[in-house]
Amino acid sequence: MQELTADTHPIQREFYDFYRTPRGEFTPPGATRLTSTHPTLTSNVNFMNFYPFNDIETISPRPMLFITGDQAHSREFSKDAYRRAAEPKELHYVAGAGHVDLYDRANLIPFDTLAAFFNRYLA
Repeated sequence: MQELTADTHPIQREFYDFYRTPRGEFTPPGATRLTSTHPTLTSNVNFMNFYPFNDIETISPRPMLFITGDQAHSREFSKDAYRRAAEPKELHYVAGAGHVDLYDRANLIPFDTLAAFFNRYLA
């Protein structure tokens, strides 16, 4: 997507805010902005043929921490992964955060939660 319109879906708006602004846009030398943030023609097929949570219980008993924004469209994936995972596990919601907010907005990243989790399970 090259520009926002009145009909642009909210999820597309969120990704546009990151990937099509100086916040997250990167166009490598020799490439053009028109193609640098578009998926390849095979990307979606690969995603449709792989579901990362199918065998999540096999990770157990390794501790798993799921962090999601409470406004993130992807929070349902985190909830599903948490539900499927065996113990020990934790699910943390970041108030007011969307999906891409947790890419780079350091003030929203729950460093205290990460530190507590790592201190507990990696000590």
